[in-house]
Amino acid sequence: MSFFTSEYTCKLDAKGRLVLPARFKSALPESSGNQLVVGHGFDPCLVIYPMVEFKKKESQISGLNEFDAENRKLQRAFFNSHTEVELDNSGRFLIPKKALAYAKLEKEAILIGVGKKIEVWSPAFYNGFMTQNAEEYSQLVQKKLSGE
Repeated sequence: MSFFTSEYTCKLDAKGRLVLPARFKSALPESSGNQLVVGHGFDPCLVIYPMVEFKKKESQISGLNEFDAENRKLQRAFFNSHTEVELDNSGRFLIPKKALAYAKLEKEAILIGVGKKIEVWSPAFYNGFMTQNAEEYSQLVQKKLSGE
């Protein structure tokens, strides 16, 4: 089972490739091999799933009733915004141009481990989506863990 934590600042090369930090690479499940799936996040970032984790999401989305218009719309959006990528021998993977544009990634990216997935952020947007101080973080934890 993969579990990702921490934050890393990484450089994108001229072709849009990113080196997966060693700690993230070592947390990839063996069953995923060098296969990852990169997709659009709900916030202006990208998400990276090990293949085994993506298969779980894929199963949920594929299992929705296709006779419902909202389900078809969700399936279309979900599968259209995700792409399989492969780590090369240097631990790099190519981020598709459409994904680079979506997350407004240029020369630098911030990768954060978020449990079973990794988020890839443009430094310009990242801080605006993080909790701003310890008090805000404390209130958010209390609200979400107490069931409010």
